[in-house]
Amino acid sequence: MLLYKNLNKKYLALHPMKVKNVVIVLLILLIGGLIFNRITKNNAQGDKGKDKGDKKDPIAVNVMVVKGQTFDDNLSLSGSIEANEQVEIRSEVSGIVEKINFQEGSTVSQGQVLFKINDVELRAQLAQAKTKETLASENERRAKLLLQKEAISQEEYDIASADYRSAKAQTQLISAQIGKTNVKAPFSGKIGLRKISPGTYVTPTVLIANLVNTGKLKITFSIPEKYASQIKTNSTINFTATNSTEKFTAKVYAIEPGVDINTRTLQVRALADNSNGKLLPGTFANIDLPLAVIKDAIVVPSQAIVPIQGGKKVYITNNGAAKEVKVETTTRTDSDVLVLSGLKVGDTLITSGVMSLKDEAPIKFKIKKK
Repeated sequence: MLLYKNLNKKYLALHPMKVKNVVIVLLILLIGGLIFNRITKNNAQGDKGKDKGDKKDPIAVNVMVVKGQTFDDNLSLSGSIEANEQVEIRSEVSGIVEKINFQEGSTVSQGQVLFKINDVELRAQLAQAKTKETLASENERRAKLLLQKEAISQEEYDIASADYRSAKAQTQLISAQIGKTNVKAPFSGKIGLRKISPGTYVTPTVLIANLVNTGKLKITFSIPEKYASQIKTNSTINFTATNSTEKFTAKVYAIEPGVDINTRTLQVRALADNSNGKLLPGTFANIDLPLAVIKDAIVVPSQAIVPIQGGKKVYITNNGAAKEVKVETTTRTDSDVLVLSGLKVGDTLITSGVMSLKDEAPIKFKIKKK
């Protein structure tokens, strides 16, 4: 034993480099084994994760069975409420306002005298014109007798006759001006705030007050040209006024004969009864215009529609997976959309979670009644 130890020490002493090399090789083998073991485990876990990823959990969605139904195709529009008749009251002749015969904000009748212009000067002119007319009439009568006796020429008689007609026309003109000093209401309605007082000198440019007929009101609105052929006179529309939920009705009575080339719209006007005075001219109207009643229409919730480039799509169920279907839609209401093509009665439409779905994605669904 002693001899072996001595030989071993002697060998180590003679070969130090070989021992160092052996240690390095052992360390390399050890590290390589650890790396190989780690790679093997990672590959095994990756394969396991891949197998697990291939089997995605199905997405929970709500669905509904597509059915045909009757659909009222209405067009929602904005319009304006206007007075049936409205006019600015002005005087046609200049003069001093002698008397005002209306109360501000009151209702006046057609033909009622609203105010009176002083006509003293005009009546003096009328008296003068009547005197000239009488004299001219007498001259014309005498000239006619002389013409019959051939005492004067036809030309002289024509001059006398023309003078008479001119004097008569002057009388009629002044009489007409006197008549205009009584300013009357052109129609029945409510008169607004007056801008004058008794004693005011007015001219035809001075605004006296506004007169508005609100017993009936005009509803003016425009529709897109693609619906132009669907609007007819005597059609009934429903509308609500600004800041009100009460519904009113009006009947279409006039349609522009052509489409506006700038807006590509057709202007329409309807007439509404306002005998209760609930509507005010100048306010906005929210209009529901009925276009057609469609039977066996396919109507789906708006949240089921997914906009895509060049159109729209929906998802239906197909053997436990989602199936992408392109659709063509038209009228939209607050909650529904009318589908023209792409869906058929009996399809099971996915109505929730559609933004996160992809074609052929696995799903689990619950039927929800619309």
